[in-house]
Amino acid sequence: MSKSIHGHEIMRMMVESDISWNKTTLKEAIEKKFGKGARFHTCSAENLNSEEIINFLERKGKFLEKEGKFKTDKSKICSH
Repeated sequence: MSKSIHGHEIMRMMVESDISWNKTTLKEAIEKKFGKGARFHTCSAENLNSEEIINFLERKGKFLEKEGKFKTDKSKICSH
């Protein structure tokens, strides 16, 4: 089984890219960077696929939405 990637890595990718995303473009970018079969975890969830991690981060308020697209900010990445 491949190594699980922390959701913070997705958020860092988003911050570094400075792109506004929608769920489709973010999923494509995640799968390109980490692989289609990559699994993700957070401080409170594990074994998530790319779609599940996007939905999880959205539910946790990690995205800043504007006009149907979203970004994130360094301040949204927890440090524990």
